[in-house]
Amino acid sequence: MASPFAYLAHRAVLSLTGPDTVTLLERLVTHATENWTPGTTRYGALLTPQGKVIADYLALRTEDGVLLDVAKDHVADLAKRLKMFRLRSEVEIEILEDVFVVAGLEAAASGVRPISGAQHVYVDPRYPGGRLRGLATKESWAAWYGYHPAEWSQPVDAYHRDRIQCMVPEQGFDFGSAEVFPADINMDILGGVALNKGCFVGQEVVSRMHRRGRIRKRALCVEAPANIVLEPDTEIIAPLSIGTLSSAEGSHALARVRVDRMLKAEQAGEMFKVHETPVMIAKPDWLGAELDAMEQS
Repeated sequence: MASPFAYLAHRAVLSLTGPDTVTLLERLVTHATENWTPGTTRYGALLTPQGKVIADYLALRTEDGVLLDVAKDHVADLAKRLKMFRLRSEVEIEILEDVFVVAGLEAAASGVRPISGAQHVYVDPRYPGGRLRGLATKESWAAWYGYHPAEWSQPVDAYHRDRIQCMVPEQGFDFGSAEVFPADINMDILGGVALNKGCFVGQEVVSRMHRRGRIRKRALCVEAPANIVLEPDTEIIAPLSIGTLSSAEGSHALARVRVDRMLKAEQAGEMFKVHETPVMIAKPDWLGAELDAMEQS
């Protein structure tokens, strides 16, 4: 029995349980924690004091705590840092080694619905229309499908193609630890930063950048002609470099783009190119508004 969900072997799950879980997160992380009902998801991150992303995640509120869907290569560091901040708070922090993540590739039009074999189901709020995600164990999955999720036919590259086209960066593919500010990876646009919170680590830097109203970098989708395969770590030229591709699937890629340089190139009538191939850079409505404000300033 094939599954319509992609197995995300590059993701891991961190469990926080105990009466002080939400209080601990409230004073540390970028997303809001008030009015957070079980079964709902928040997107957020833990930052350095200088305002750069240590690890971003999807946080699922449960009856007894929070489950964090995190990049596998960064989950141990996130767990270590949260334990350092825990002090005397009553919070148990544990990496769930036997739990894996599956992701849907279509809009979750009806919201959360059961996923056969998954113990928890939630909606990834970063996408237009959302995307279903589920947490399962080998045992719970095998009880329904009869095999390990890595054996099914749904390719993970379809997952990456979908997130790239929706401009959803992912740690480990588009950025590392302490490399980017939240705005560089669209966290403010994707609902991952609550600027009206009382406090979080790195808040002063993030708030100052937004008050100034001049975001220098954004993660944008780049599209080449259908017969061209884009590759990560390639520069976009117009005629000087305006950004670098970070992750790519076929003719689509995500790039961290200097939007001020992009605007100047457009004003000069320059063409965007990767090597010698003309490419298009997506301009969602929110970016158009930012560019208009930048042009008028």
